[in-house]
Amino acid sequence: MHTIEVSHIAKSFGATHAVEDVSFTVEPGEIFGLLGPNGAGKTTTIRIMLDIFKPDGGSVSLWGGPMTEEKKGCIGYMPEERGLYQDAPLERCLLYLASLKGLSPAEARRRLADYLERFDLVQHRHKKVKELSKGMQQKAQIITTILHAPELIIVDEPFAALDPVNTQMIIDLLRDLRQQGATIIMSTHQMHHAEELCDRIVLINSGRNLLYGCLDEVRRRYVGDAVLVSAAGELPHLTGVEAMMPVNHVTKLTLDSTTAPQDVLKALVARGVVLEKFEIAVPPLNEIFIRAVSEGVPDA
Repeated sequence: MHTIEVSHIAKSFGATHAVEDVSFTVEPGEIFGLLGPNGAGKTTTIRIMLDIFKPDGGSVSLWGGPMTEEKKGCIGYMPEERGLYQDAPLERCLLYLASLKGLSPAEARRRLADYLERFDLVQHRHKKVKELSKGMQQKAQIITTILHAPELIIVDEPFAALDPVNTQMIIDLLRDLRQQGATIIMSTHQMHHAEELCDRIVLINSGRNLLYGCLDEVRRRYVGDAVLVSAAGELPHLTGVEAMMPVNHVTKLTLDSTTAPQDVLKALVARGVVLEKFEIAVPPLNEIFIRAVSEGVPDA
């Protein structure tokens, strides 16, 4: 059974079509990337999934049926806009929000102590939320999202305002939560984070699906006519190679339309080149994102 099934949802606000036709499923225990540029319809899609907005068309199913109050208790949602009480001390704020999710005071304090320690917030627990840095507030927002151990976690731009150290901390946390069985939906326009974490993705633009599927499959669809080569010594010029360019300690060979990667491999071996690495060049997700949005061709 899918954790979530989104089927052809649409939502308009007056003359603005925020979502026109978006469909995807999210499977148990995966990190699913809901990707797209700013204004693509990602946040509206999330709010429809959470029953905050009613769709004008299409449907959403959670754990095989409609949203219920019981199911809401199994979800942790971190919106892009921070929702903490700015004038409350951090610890009191997080304990109060945990009580709304049904945690007892004792259990909430026990769990919170662990997360405050993990996120280096112990010494700031008595400060008012508004006195914390943006990065600290972001970490606090993540804590309140996961403190009740939800089965489904939805995070909208989770790495906003975080430095590289704290970004890695959140990456490690999301991986740990997946290992523990949680299903995670991550909405972001930062492709390198999606590439590092996601099992499957949907890329939407202008309220419609552009790309959808396993991350590796999506990347293979955009494989071009190029190979990456590392060799002991200088590479010779070969027939069928249009350009040679150094890229991250290897050489990228761009091939013409009549030359296959296997032809280049055979030619290099025949010339006695000692190869250390030879692989077909797969474009990074950021490059795919730009190409897909610029082409604007919906995914079949």
